[in-house]
Amino acid sequence: MSNVKELTTSDFTGSVVSHKGVAVVDFWATWCGYCTQMAPVYAALSSQLGDQVFFGKVDSDAEPELVQQYEVEVLPTFLIFKDGRVVDRKIGAMPLETLKQAVLAHV
Repeated sequence: MSNVKELTTSDFTGSVVSHKGVAVVDFWATWCGYCTQMAPVYAALSSQLGDQVFFGKVDSDAEPELVQQYEVEVLPTFLIFKDGRVVDRKIGAMPLETLKQAVLAHV
């Protein structure tokens, strides 16, 4: 089962920036075809790595402040944080293994 947390501007800092260790955030939108394609991939990854990594997602239309703050220009964008800092950024649709290897590089 997926353990992806829906994030808003108000809980982003507490959930991601203050998180010790690795956190991954999916910036997505309901109208984005690649976002829809990646949703089950992201959920599967969170099921595989959820005991080691925090997984969150941000609805880009609902949280424009976060989109601007993190300079998200293309959806989906996956930001990988380590101890509150962005350490990697993956953009667009990709296979599960590609995203998984990017995350594991920081665990």
